[in-house]
Amino acid sequence: MEPLARQWLQDQLDRRQGQTWYVHLETTMGAYTKGSYGLFARNARWTLNRGHVAGGEGGKPFRVALSGPEGWIWVEGLTHGQVDEEGRLLLMGQDDKGRLTVALELSPVPFPVVKEEDFHE
Repeated sequence: MEPLARQWLQDQLDRRQGQTWYVHLETTMGAYTKGSYGLFARNARWTLNRGHVAGGEGGKPFRVALSGPEGWIWVEGLTHGQVDEEGRLLLMGQDDKGRLTVALELSPVPFPVVKEEDFHE
């Protein structure tokens, strides 16, 4: 993944406007950083009305807000991104030590999932 540039990021969101995407959103649970917070959502369907980019000045992380018919998805701390060979927009955030802090991914098709019976506490 490459460091994010504001215009590239906004262009990627603009290209996906008006389409329905499968969203993967994840924050750490302390495994990679000191934070004890966590979130994991996979294959949430989201119709993107508009994507908004903020932050990023002086090398600081970006914030992305995705507006949709049902509300908002808001993600902070994004630092790197790419579009893969399957057309998925893959964004992630790293702390100053290079540890993963957040991931936001948009895919035109569902992401692979772990079977419920394979999930362990």
